[in-house]
Amino acid sequence: MLISENTDSLAQFTALMPLIVIAAIWSTVWKLLALYRAGFNRSPGWFIALAIFNTLGILDILYLFIFGKKKN
Repeated sequence: MLISENTDSLAQFTALMPLIVIAAIWSTVWKLLALYRAGFNRSPGWFIALAIFNTLGILDILYLFIFGKKKN
């Protein structure tokens, strides 16, 4: 019975693997874009916050489209 439970867990993990990889790529792309813009805009507070918090790109997307606009 223990072997059967381990096999089921492995099958579930294997089924989720593509979703995990897609989420990791999604998050990495947004994080790199946001970190680049924060560095370019000389925003050290945002750079540190973006580098520390990993939110599947939500914070990164908010920075890119709302908070990270270049000031004239």
